[in-house]
Amino acid sequence: MIKKKATCAAVLVFFIVLPFITLSSEGAEKEKKTAGITVSDGKIVRVNYTLSVDGKVVDSSAGRQPLEFKAGSHQMIPGFEKAVMGMKAGEKKSFKVSPDQGYGPLNPRALQNVPKKQLPPDIKPTPGMTLYAQGKNGQSMPVRVVEVKKDVVVMDFNHPLAGKTLNFDVEVLEIK
Repeated sequence: MIKKKATCAAVLVFFIVLPFITLSSEGAEKEKKTAGITVSDGKIVRVNYTLSVDGKVVDSSAGRQPLEFKAGSHQMIPGFEKAVMGMKAGEKKSFKVSPDQGYGPLNPRALQNVPKKQLPPDIKPTPGMTLYAQGKNGQSMPVRVVEVKKDVVVMDFNHPLAGKTLNFDVEVLEIK
């Protein structure tokens, strides 16, 4: 009788424990396969990030879905893409992006006089106000009111981060 219980216990261990050992080794194999992958052209990359300018956080993935992009496809500003190339999943990095590798320098020609009659009648522009204009591609773009004159509004069509040094804290979550 004692022998049967021992055999039964051994069989239970074989059928219950062994599949878990196999599963965990499969997970380790998958981890080994992805361990050497780095961010490179064509890879789909998911990151968490925080962007700050002049010590102030201006954007972050905290509390949102991670940012996903295809490396090398110009979906990201050049300085960001260059800085994450070669990183591995799980790696964290802080880096700065200069204006020429970010949203460009401030362009004085991007300041334009817009006749007040072109604005919607319900908008009363004031300096510092951000309005949204429709670009050539139909995309909405922020435009900052710089000055309000009698018949025109001086608007800044520069990207809000143009001329700024961008400070990023990035963690690569996944690379496919």
